[in-house]
Amino acid sequence: MDAEITVSELTPDLAPAAARLCAQALDLPEDAAEAATIVDALWPRAAADRPVVAVGAYRGADLVGVLLGSVSSADPALGHVDLVAVLPEQRRRGVGRALLERGERMLAGHGVTEVLLAGNPPYYAWPGIDVRYTPAVCAALALGYRQDRTAWNMTADLSYDGSPALRSTEAAERRLAGQGITVRRAEPTDLPALAAFARSTFGGAWDGELAGSVGRDGAGCHLAERAGELLGFAAYGSSRPSWFGPMGTAPAAEGSGIGGVLLRRCLRDQREAGLDRAQIGWVGPVPFYSGSAGARIERVFFLYRRTLSTK
Repeated sequence: MDAEITVSELTPDLAPAAARLCAQALDLPEDAAEAATIVDALWPRAAADRPVVAVGAYRGADLVGVLLGSVSSADPALGHVDLVAVLPEQRRRGVGRALLERGERMLAGHGVTEVLLAGNPPYYAWPGIDVRYTPAVCAALALGYRQDRTAWNMTADLSYDGSPALRSTEAAERRLAGQGITVRRAEPTDLPALAAFARSTFGGAWDGELAGSVGRDGAGCHLAERAGELLGFAAYGSSRPSWFGPMGTAPAAEGSGIGGVLLRRCLRDQREAGLDRAQIGWVGPVPFYSGSAGARIERVFFLYRRTLSTK
């Protein structure tokens, strides 16, 4: 590493400085535009629920690189590197390696034995490393990480009135109403029932993502219910305003059309907030999103992991 670079732990009051650096250091415009929201989700918000490590690289008094990491809520032996950002002019000087090595040591101090370069729901900015961040892919391999999964997003085009993503849901909602099903925006008072439904039906961290969507600025959620029984939900904006998800439909209601209605209601909200496209994150059912919103696979991510040395 360049002898003029020093690496140290960052304190929470430096989160705004980290966000400013990320706005300059994230190469993809869609990521740079949401840098402040990303840092807020991965650091102050996440730190309320799980251990977070924050590392900065300095040239003199100037912050030139940042790493944010966290411990898995599901398995405390797993750590995640949630973000690494280095100013373009400071790259290829060992800054990224130094940040990662310091981050690994700090995670090990929390009892972590394996580190993932992958999203750590419910607070995450990406499923893994976007393949267009090629230097990051090369760095991961050079540091001994192995790829174990691939994930992808789909993009819904919100830029014009006739987009399939913005098709009216009125007729479908009338049909559902005839079956006794109500579709509406979720309110904060709905959160306990939504969280319980997500945990019991789907597991994972969707209850946490719903908590980050319901009643928060730049986020939202819609639900379907019949006689007070939840049948499905769709949410957006939990970690990033332009990202849609999670969504889920009760197995007994699959095929009813609830999912497409909930999806497009959320996408309309995002369009009304000024977005011209939405990212459907960490997609599973590609045909559903293609058929319901004309979405296309676009962002692809490699996920990596490495077992830490016990020496």
